[in-house]
Amino acid sequence: MKTKFTPYQKRLFVFLSVATFFEGYDFLALAQILPNLRSDFGLSAFDAGLLFAFVNFGTIVAWLLIRRADQWGRRNVMMITIVGYTVFTFLSGLAWDVWSFAVFQFIARIFLIGEWATSMVYASEEYPSDRRGTVIGVLQAFSSLGAIFCAGVTPFLLSTAYGWRTVYLVGVLPLIILAFARRNLKETQRFIDMKASGKQTSGDFFSILKGPHRKRVVQLASIWFITYACSHTAISFWKDFAVTERAFSDGDVALALTVASLVSMPMVFYSGKLLDLIGRKKGATVIFILTSVGVFLAYTLDGKYALMGALIFAIFGVSAVLPALNTFTTELFPTEIRSDAFAWTNNLIGRIGYVISPIFIGWAAEQWSWGAAIRPTALFPLIALALIWWLLPETKGKDLDETAQIHA
Repeated sequence: MKTKFTPYQKRLFVFLSVATFFEGYDFLALAQILPNLRSDFGLSAFDAGLLFAFVNFGTIVAWLLIRRADQWGRRNVMMITIVGYTVFTFLSGLAWDVWSFAVFQFIARIFLIGEWATSMVYASEEYPSDRRGTVIGVLQAFSSLGAIFCAGVTPFLLSTAYGWRTVYLVGVLPLIILAFARRNLKETQRFIDMKASGKQTSGDFFSILKGPHRKRVVQLASIWFITYACSHTAISFWKDFAVTERAFSDGDVALALTVASLVSMPMVFYSGKLLDLIGRKKGATVIFILTSVGVFLAYTLDGKYALMGALIFAIFGVSAVLPALNTFTTELFPTEIRSDAFAWTNNLIGRIGYVISPIFIGWAAEQWSWGAAIRPTALFPLIALALIWWLLPETKGKDLDETAQIHA
């Protein structure tokens, strides 16, 4: 029998779902407005790659904030990130040139990813082991819902007097509501128990690399790096690919992204449950193979319906790899270093692939085409899957105290 949620766990689930919704909205926003942004600011394809890289560098710098959740508490970091993201999202809509836009988005990404990572830590610590994968998967599915919403409303927002700026000005309104809703947020019980036990979390940046979890950090960081090298660019440049190489209009792209996201969303919602039902490794096998196939076909096929079909699996994969890796990352480290470990593996090292891949893709697209540049990256999810089977243990149904003691 499944463990029932307490009233607070239900409220927390709603709160975290809304928070992760904006991770998806923001992820697709820049990709959706990219052609318009390039036109307004006179950016080449390579310039666009550099812009993505600079903005995404904020996801690495988020490491400094995320790791502080082990000292300041999960709740304090969550509150800081929500307010920070709200402010700098609004400022992005007021940017006067590409430099100010890049800086505001860079800072917004620091807070956004800090919020997302802390949400995953909350989910792992506050929910029972038999439903942990499901909760993390559903939270990530709300990120996909945010992307769907962004894809659906962006064409209308682009037609307003303020154009692409409206995407950020409108997106800030629900965040203000969320900033007030945080008042009912409690600290996680595991963090409270850890503090009560007298365990001290070192403030040393490199302390995690000096202990027994060093090897596990390197393993997961490598898997994150390889996965991001494909998953991030797969959707980020698809609109440019569809418009320049397949003659799609803004409306065609919006329809394709919206339909593909809607069809893939039930699959994304189920991905976390899949991890709980058949195990982390077997679930990852399904997810990563579909990611590889979807990305390759989304940049290969011709015709609106064929590309839309491929995009379904690409969007599913790009979304579903996250709960798979989030589950491994949060389960394989103890409470006192869980946020620090997430920051090191996902942000400081893993997201280097997230940052540098747009630069290489932008350069390659100028030499050949978007399709020729991105198709080879479809191999990366298969490499990441091989590393999961080789390096990581199965953690299905195990308590966090048990999984955290499985050393590499």
